Amino acid sequence: MLRDITIGQYLARDSSVHRLDPRTKILSTLVFMVILFLVPHVGGYVVLSFLIGLLIAMARVPLRMVLRGLRPLAFILALTFILQLFMTRGDPLFRLGTLVATREGLNMGIFMVFRLSLLIVVASLLTLTTSPIALTDGLERLLRPFRRVGVPAHELAMMMTIALRFIPTLLEEADKIMKAQVARGADFQSGNLLRRARSLVPLLVPLFVSSFRRADELALAMEARCYRGGEGRTRMKELRFQVRDGVALLIALALVLGVVRLRGWI
Repeated sequence: MLRDITIGQYLARDSSVHRLDPRTKILSTLVFMVILFLVPHVGGYVVLSFLIGLLIAMARVPLRMVLRGLRPLAFILALTFILQLFMTRGDPLFRLGTLVATREGLNMGIFMVFRLSLLIVVASLLTLTTSPIALTDGLERLLRPFRRVGVPAHELAMMMTIALRFIPTLLEEADKIMKAQVARGADFQSGNLLRRARSLVPLLVPLFVSSFRRADELALAMEARCYRGGEGRTRMKELRFQVRDGVALLIALALVLGVVRLRGWI
């Protein structure tokens, strides 16, 4: 289950999406995320789902792999749907004790689950099609103008990229520790919520120890390679916008204008 999380993983492919400038993909992803919060009805989400599906096909990423990233968050999605179903006022559909499910709550629940699912898919698609090095360079170049106001662009980009890079590693480590604990008789499934939380302590302690060890090894490796931050740092491949990047950004801008038009702001 933990290995199903796709955010932070990179899948090497030779596709038009992979060849896009990382800055283009980061900006387009941010635009998509903003649009997801502005779309006024489910019909808009159907259109966005079609566009995201087209991007997945163009990136040559297996659809099963992208959808698999939703499995670890199934509980959160289900909880979101249930809360919206019973906590939204409107026309009653059915009762469950003192709780009343409403028609408006059903619509809002579907709406929210759709939104969260698309957010996860878009974020996963960014990391699946962008290598950690390219993602670091793209973030640094986007944050570079803010250095004039004291923002450490290189350090922020490096931290965010390292965090994304180690998500799959830590999840794999947690999966191995959990299987080892289960083989020794540990039980992570039975009991109430408090008991399950307590049973995670034997998992979290070695995971934290492993994380600190990996962080120390990474720091030593960077120091051994004379890493001194972004000052004077050169790159083997300099980032340059191509025609395809301009087309991608124009499509993202057209989507923004379309959503703004749907909401009646212009």
